[in-house]
Amino acid sequence: MPSPMPLAAARAGVPERGELPKYFQVKQKIDAVLDELRPGAPLPTERQFADRFGVSRMTVRQAIRELRLEGRVQRSGRSSVAGQPKLVQPLTLASYTEGVRRQGLRPGRQLVVFERLAAPPALAAGLRIEPGAPVFHLERLLLADEERVGLESTYLSADRFPALTDEFDPSTSLYGHLRRSGVVFADADERIETVLASPREVQLIGTSPALPMLLLNRVTRDAQGCPVECVRSLYRGDRFSFTARLTPEPD
Repeated sequence: MPSPMPLAAARAGVPERGELPKYFQVKQKIDAVLDELRPGAPLPTERQFADRFGVSRMTVRQAIRELRLEGRVQRSGRSSVAGQPKLVQPLTLASYTEGVRRQGLRPGRQLVVFERLAAPPALAAGLRIEPGAPVFHLERLLLADEERVGLESTYLSADRFPALTDEFDPSTSLYGHLRRSGVVFADADERIETVLASPREVQLIGTSPALPMLLLNRVTRDAQGCPVECVRSLYRGDRFSFTARLTPEPD
């Protein structure tokens, strides 16, 4: 899916009134330097940037901190390097595995939890089952070329999929397994918001507690309109962006 063209005015960041903060001016200049570097290339040091732009190292540090949160800069040991391009995930009824593979990267999933539990009322309502009915909870780390980029929790009715723990390999695509089992995915409701990761999620994903995360909550339904799964997916904001194709609703 082609991405929309960036707007120069938006990137310029010029406020309606007043001057640009000095750190933001430096951020723009470093951003231009990054445009000339390949991913993983080392950046000049803070002192070199400070001398080059005639500002303090503290101002440079603040600019680089923001660029790091945006994914434009990454840390490599004690140095800073140009960041990797963000993974672009389409908002479609496709699995994470399929989306990452389309971008030429090697998808992977690492099992954290695969358990059977009683559905609390909110989850039961999402799956349209009775509160307390058994559900499977599958929690996995999301990997792209062995890099940890997210965390996904999936809940499914254990009565509907009683053999899931015996038949499904957690390192593979759950969507692929369900399709082979006869499930036809029809539609889904998905909500996207920004959050900060919990201490547990920070430890699992291996990211900074200050890094904004993209949280997706999805309920997926089959061709009969019956919920198949409730999914909570947490993605690193510095490594992911999402696209969607929009069409007009009928009048």
